[in-house]
Amino acid sequence: MSYIQTGTTAFRKTNLAFFAAGFNTFAILYSTQPLMPEFSKEFGVSATVSSLSLSLTTIALAISMLLFGSLSEVWGRKPMMVGSMLIASVLSVVTAFTTTFDALLVSRVILGIALAGLPSIAMAYLGEEMEPKSLGVAMGLYISGNAIGAVSGRIITGMVSDYYNWHAAMGVISIISLVASLIFWKSLPPSNHFRPRTLEIGKLLSSLVNHLKDPGLVCLFGIGFLLLGSNVALFNYLGYVLTAPPYSLRQTLVGWIFLAFIVGMFSSVWMGRLADKHGRNKVLRIALLITFAGTCLTLHSHLLIKILGLPIVTFGFFGGHTIASSWVGRRALHDKAQASSLYLFFYYAGSSIGGTAGGVFWSRLGWEGVIAMIVCFLAVAFFLSICLSSIESRARTKRNEYPVRIEH
Repeated sequence: MSYIQTGTTAFRKTNLAFFAAGFNTFAILYSTQPLMPEFSKEFGVSATVSSLSLSLTTIALAISMLLFGSLSEVWGRKPMMVGSMLIASVLSVVTAFTTTFDALLVSRVILGIALAGLPSIAMAYLGEEMEPKSLGVAMGLYISGNAIGAVSGRIITGMVSDYYNWHAAMGVISIISLVASLIFWKSLPPSNHFRPRTLEIGKLLSSLVNHLKDPGLVCLFGIGFLLLGSNVALFNYLGYVLTAPPYSLRQTLVGWIFLAFIVGMFSSVWMGRLADKHGRNKVLRIALLITFAGTCLTLHSHLLIKILGLPIVTFGFFGGHTIASSWVGRRALHDKAQASSLYLFFYYAGSSIGGTAGGVFWSRLGWEGVIAMIVCFLAVAFFLSICLSSIESRARTKRNEYPVRIEH
């Protein structure tokens, strides 16, 4: 059976399917971020508690991704991805009709579990079915769908909630989600190169533990954790700042600030190329410094300067994430898929923990407290990049001192 090639009908259908799936996943996942001030008003909860509407979803997603990739080896790629999308869409509809904050959180946790079925399997499907020369384009379109979905979900819910309420906002996202899920189901070709395997939980756990014994990988996992934790904390509580005096912006305008994420679509590619040319660690540190500079700009009281900091933060964040995530695949010498799953686990765990921890600083110290927490996160990430450089330098020295001998 032939692989999917550029220019074929199957290629176009596959790209449409994964663009829709990527859009759907991240539109649903981040749709509550601009609604957090609304949750605080309607349910009388603090900013920290309101942030759980995103944090609990991402931690459920992170944990579930470790399992779903292995389950797909037994149950098949397409059935699990389609089931994931449809169930998540239905749960999004349920969320729109919840009337208590506890019910909203429960539905969002189950939704996070359901969403894990796509990102944990998508790369495996593309790697198996796509011709190697066509894989880069397909992966790029999938990631573009992720980015556009993350931006659109935030903007749409922000605008609709401003004119109606958060229930209507979630309802609109749910309708779009159902349409995207159906497009994915009908467009995605079946798996032709998938071969079912026996589920071996012991082997899976052993692989995960072995990766955690590699100090270089642990540094990369920590950097991913701190990067997304910083980014989510910043955008979680910025809405509270901008909707309050002296700015008093409408929710629609606050929603549009998430357009800053579009910058990430360009910085990830550009900084990835720079890393290949000038060295991953050097460019990773530059990305962290750019993120730090943008974060500090948001402390300024002038609205335009504060907002100017957002695309700078996003530029550095996406660049750093691109370098760290690709570095994991290069460093892992075996079970690369499991190493990538661990990176994504820590990455989304950072979103959950950093996003909620930022609320504690917001409640006690205001916006300056949130920024202080983020600066500490970035400082630790910079320290880990130095440790990583030292680890790789020692490994190179060891290889040079003890070269592999080839017997003739």
